[in-house]
Amino acid sequence: MLIEKGGVTSPKGFRASAGYAGIGDDSVKGDIAMIVSSVVGNAAAVYTKNKVKAAHISVMKNHLEGGMAQAIVCNSGNANTCTAHGREIAQRACEIAGRELGIDPVFVLPASTGIIGVQMRPAPFERTIPELAAGLSRDNAAAAAKAIMTTDTRPKEAAVSFKAGGRECVLGAVAKGSGMIHINMGTMLSFMTTDAAISTELLQKALDEEIRDSYNQVSIDGDTSTNDTLAIIANGEAGNVMIDREGADYDSFRAALHEISVEIARKIAGDGEGCTKLIQAHVKNAPGKEEARVISRSIICSDLVKTAIFGEDANWGRVLCAIGYAPCDFSAINIDVDLASAKGVLPVCRGSFAEDFSEDIAAEILSEEEVDIEVDLHDGTEEAYAWGCDLTYDYVKINGEYRT
Repeated sequence: MLIEKGGVTSPKGFRASAGYAGIGDDSVKGDIAMIVSSVVGNAAAVYTKNKVKAAHISVMKNHLEGGMAQAIVCNSGNANTCTAHGREIAQRACEIAGRELGIDPVFVLPASTGIIGVQMRPAPFERTIPELAAGLSRDNAAAAAKAIMTTDTRPKEAAVSFKAGGRECVLGAVAKGSGMIHINMGTMLSFMTTDAAISTELLQKALDEEIRDSYNQVSIDGDTSTNDTLAIIANGEAGNVMIDREGADYDSFRAALHEISVEIARKIAGDGEGCTKLIQAHVKNAPGKEEARVISRSIICSDLVKTAIFGEDANWGRVLCAIGYAPCDFSAINIDVDLASAKGVLPVCRGSFAEDFSEDIAAEILSEEEVDIEVDLHDGTEEAYAWGCDLTYDYVKINGEYRT
């Protein structure tokens, strides 16, 4: 169940802080954040599949070899990617945090986001991390969410509650992501915290499985970032019996993980660079789960679909086109398509043929900030969702001027 105004400090034993290190250019928003657990917890992560990777990824992978972590340090404004001494600087940030927190630096996970190919310096971390360590509080989740943003227009955080072993547990999340977002890991930076006791092995299994139906079903612009990382720390402060095997408690955790992951995925898609609308594609009655995933992604990745939604033009032929070139096997002879929003549901295609409809009603439905594209393949029993956004003039402006 979603917790109102929840975030990464909603689970027991987690605190956060945020500050301005001079890495980015917004001193009000901040550019560095820290999330800390009261105790060392089990941890896991998934990363971008881009062959060019940020320096923090190799450091984080190394630190997670033991499957445990206690803190996260994340900066915005500089991706620390394709820089000569990036790995050393990420490691130095962990060393400073470890010293200030009184913990082994191996339990600190570094992360960076921002411009690629700009040299990073250690001085901002040396100057600011001590302030972050001194300012840790359960009240700072929102400040941390703002500090890791880049072109995001709003912070992205959530928390859900669930039961495990008769105990009330909480799972919190924060993310940043607005551009350079596409399939192949999790398409942004996202950090999760939970007070549930769960083994590292099951945390990793849960993340690996979950991203297929949430984080990996988001696309803004077709560009998979070099920095994508989703990490989770579970500190066991809820007091439940350790979840170390599949069963009812693991199922409860997985349900909570899916709920919060979809919530974050939708927030990222709805804040795509320059966007005015969140697009949700729902494909049902597909021959297989993966086919449903692939087809729904094909729809939200189509530039022609995205521009049609921006123009509030019910050009459903573009949806059929995107379905048709999806790289998987299915029958395209009996496809139904509806366009929907808070203003209603409009059938536009039946049996892969045109359905008469009112353009005025279509424009009214497409005027909403959230538009659903409902597709029934009539070719099986599986379904999947994907999330994207419209493609606007502002997207070109933002990215044409991103560095300068």
